[in-house]
Amino acid sequence: MDYDRAKEVKAFDDTKAGVKGLVDAGTMNIPGIFIRSPEEIAQDLSCLTIPLQVPVIDLSGTEKDDRRRRKIVDEIRIASEKWGFFRVVNHGIPLSVLSEMMNGVRAFHEQPSEVKQEFYSGDRMKKVRLVTNSELYLSRSVNWRDTMNISLLFSDHLHPDELPLACRDSTIEYIKDVSELGDTIFELLSEALGLKPNHLRDMECSKGRGFSCHYYPACPEPDLTLGTNKHSDPTFITILLQDQTGGLQVVHDNRWVDVQPIVGSLVVNIGDTLQIISNNKFKSAVHRVRANSDRPRISVACFFTAFAASSKLYGPIEEIASEESPPVYREFLVSEYISNYYNCRALNTSGLDHFKL
Repeated sequence: MDYDRAKEVKAFDDTKAGVKGLVDAGTMNIPGIFIRSPEEIAQDLSCLTIPLQVPVIDLSGTEKDDRRRRKIVDEIRIASEKWGFFRVVNHGIPLSVLSEMMNGVRAFHEQPSEVKQEFYSGDRMKKVRLVTNSELYLSRSVNWRDTMNISLLFSDHLHPDELPLACRDSTIEYIKDVSELGDTIFELLSEALGLKPNHLRDMECSKGRGFSCHYYPACPEPDLTLGTNKHSDPTFITILLQDQTGGLQVVHDNRWVDVQPIVGSLVVNIGDTLQIISNNKFKSAVHRVRANSDRPRISVACFFTAFAASSKLYGPIEEIASEESPPVYREFLVSEYISNYYNCRALNTSGLDHFKL
């Protein structure tokens, strides 16, 4: 009865210490702003996780063997249509680069609060910033995580000095490698849509990237909160690097499925804007991250959005839409979609609905 959510959120935000600050202070009962509604918790208890495996696709041989490439393209098409999620192995990024990126993210988040506070900001225009939740003041419940965001949504230029020293070198190397992998994935997705390999790249889908370097501290009451609320991504694709902790789940056939970590693998998921331009051929899947009480979880999401300031209009691709399959969505600007997305996410609604014809 006496709970003032706005006051509690502001008090938490003003500490600039994030969720890690609560853990370091010895918090044993999570604050009310993190607690989900009784209805949501009850719904989780009645919805069991089904023991299915998210598809695993081996990318080796894509350039050497046409038959092998056709098989990979077919696997990606099926996974994108039925799941909107798949894991890739033998993707070309060295294991050492993945490990160093994870170690760098851990090193940044596990620094003393006073060292990290210079990056703490709610200003989305900053290239590098530390946040807890993008929708901190709007969402119904705050997520149990801290995030270092790196924005290349307006320009590819990122000066090394803009990055924290704790993860500078590893981040620069990872951004280069995962961006190249993104180009490869877009080629394969283009072919999976029956288009020429360079079609999605020529549409500038691989331009404009955002990186979210997440740190999910161990939670004393994990059943009451989430690491990340259920959502779909406002992207063409997202490439995710995750550690071996687990907790990522995707909706498949209206049930939650665990996306089990595989050493050296990366997770690829279809985003809302690729669902739109594929005219619903590919599926943007709803996913979330559960909190856990055992140990911190670390992940790095690379969001491919196209440049946010682009004047280019995106809509269902002409070669895919037809009289038998007319366009389902109207055209949009990337900036328009992203702006609308954050409002919808705070209200726990789909951003896709706003753009349907």
